[in-house]
Amino acid sequence: MSGVFPQIAVLAADVDTISIDFDESSLTTLKIVIGAILFGIALDTKLSDFAAAIRRPGAIAIGVVAQFVALPAITFALTLVLDIRGSVALGMILVACCPPGNVSNILTHRARGDVALSVSMTAVGNVLAIFLMPLNMALWGSLHPTGSAMLEDIELSAVDMFAEIAFVIGLPFIAGITIARLWPGFASRAGRVVSPLAFLALGAVIVIGVTNNWSIFVTYIGIVLVAVFLHDALALGLGYSIARLTRLPATSVRAMTFEVGIRNAGLGLLLVFTYFDGLGGMALVAAWWGIWDIIAGLAVAQVWRVRPPAPTGVVSEASA
Repeated sequence: MSGVFPQIAVLAADVDTISIDFDESSLTTLKIVIGAILFGIALDTKLSDFAAAIRRPGAIAIGVVAQFVALPAITFALTLVLDIRGSVALGMILVACCPPGNVSNILTHRARGDVALSVSMTAVGNVLAIFLMPLNMALWGSLHPTGSAMLEDIELSAVDMFAEIAFVIGLPFIAGITIARLWPGFASRAGRVVSPLAFLALGAVIVIGVTNNWSIFVTYIGIVLVAVFLHDALALGLGYSIARLTRLPATSVRAMTFEVGIRNAGLGLLLVFTYFDGLGGMALVAAWWGIWDIIAGLAVAQVWRVRPPAPTGVVSEASA
């Protein structure tokens, strides 16, 4: 990429030295918003969802491998193929290590996919992310030829990141599941309010952050546009391909596509400001991914919405 686009290569080097302006109060707000998103996911999650996951171990295992093994590995390879360096590469790796959000459930429903599988995978994925996300980030980041030096300068600790993720994901998730278990009626009503408001709040935080750093955004956004476009397409394509290759039903193919392709970039953004001092390229990737991922996901869901899935055991053009 540096050989083909020399001007972009210069900007890419510069982006490693900039820091996004994001004060302590904004960081606190972002933590609350991410916690609210996970709380909303948990309100819509029942213990029976985990029981359902146990009854479908094959599909869940496929999703886990795709999300936490294949996607980070393929992302790492993409940064090498495109010659993406430094903080931008680390941002792509970080996003790939993030768990899914419940946007995947909404898109699966809109696409006439297997919502039960989607909800089960989201629940399992967020629990596993508490342990696997810091390990994945430490592994792939340390292997990257230019990103590893930045991790050494920042002295990233997988243990510290685990503690932060456990706090932001684990506590809201446990609280939400407990409420859903004890007061299911209240949880159902609250879930319809909490999740939409939390995502609107996340959108507002991102918009305000971009506005406060507008000159940086305009100057450097070109560096991440193509990378995020290709990365997002690769993530959606991975979910679709692995589901087809393992011969899942058409509705499950749609669910798997969104579970692997939709990442909780808001959590990634939080970690950028918590552990990476708002490192320019990482923040730009996470912020733009959070916007583009929803746009791309809605486009795919709309195409599938007008093309009913084939009956179980039949492969149709809807899943081709």
